[in-house]
Amino acid sequence: MEFRTYESLTQAAARTGLSVQSLRLSIAVGELNAFRSGPRIMRVDPRDVDLLKGQGHRLERSKSNIEGQRTAGH
Repeated sequence: MEFRTYESLTQAAARTGLSVQSLRLSIAVGELNAFRSGPRIMRVDPRDVDLLKGQGHRLERSKSNIEGQRTAGH
């Protein structure tokens, strides 16, 4: 049986240099899976974060899409 290790968004951000906000945006648009570990704590698989970091250009595009939706009143 394989045991998977998960990390908090703060840990993932510190390890990769991505911001917690970028990670949250990626979760919001479905680019990064997250799991709740209590009412306020989210955990991510480090392998998924590493894959996301390898696609860094998508993070900025996601941020632009979210900001565009906010200004459009969505």
